[in-house]
Amino acid sequence: MNGELADKVALVTGASRGLGRAIAVKLASLGAKVAVNYLSHDAEAREAAAMIENRGGEVLLIKADVTSADAVKNMIRQITEKWDGIDILVNNAGITRDSLLPRMSDEVWDEVINTNLKGAYLCTKWALRSMMTRPWGRIINIASLAGIIGNQGQTNYSASKGGLIAFTKAVAREVGSRNITANVIAPGFFLTDMTEKLPQEMKESILSRIPLKRFGTPEDLAELVAFLSSARSGYITAEVICIDGGVI
Repeated sequence: MNGELADKVALVTGASRGLGRAIAVKLASLGAKVAVNYLSHDAEAREAAAMIENRGGEVLLIKADVTSADAVKNMIRQITEKWDGIDILVNNAGITRDSLLPRMSDEVWDEVINTNLKGAYLCTKWALRSMMTRPWGRIINIASLAGIIGNQGQTNYSASKGGLIAFTKAVAREVGSRNITANVIAPGFFLTDMTEKLPQEMKESILSRIPLKRFGTPEDLAELVAFLSSARSGYITAEVICIDGGVI
């Protein structure tokens, strides 16, 4: 497939549905070969792959737990064997397990930190080995406004996303000399399965805080990821870009 990213290989984690799927489909539409990572939503993952293939794109579907070092190493090996390397990594996989801190279990804390932060660490660590030999790369980590301003009932999630921001800034400084950029996108309130289930009164309360008076769409986020994945963003690194309709 021709396009701005026609010679690139991308890995998008947590890409079976929602924001991750939109990102994967967008990168493929620009010509990138896309590895779609997922953990548990088999049917949705196959749908995501079909969307790419039906548009003429190349896709590799990989079921892998990003919290497992062995699983991540095997995933990177599969991609490099098929496409000879990785150029773009989008660490999108993430979970929430909300609870007020005094009631939060150690298991819930660890689960969120492991998926949201350790997962990004493992994927970045092993993808960088490919990027550094090229040398060219784009690392894009999907954080959250919660990682900047915090959120009640989400100390685990806020800590994981705040840690991801600091992690990204450190990575950017380590690998910039190899023509590899690392940036963070911090989404605000987006149309996802989670927001769709909110009571109408809560949706209206959230919308009242957004100057643009609408939720973000997966396509809004995908467009920003596409820009940061391209040569056009070559002088942008170690940045946190909020996409929140003006909330902060």
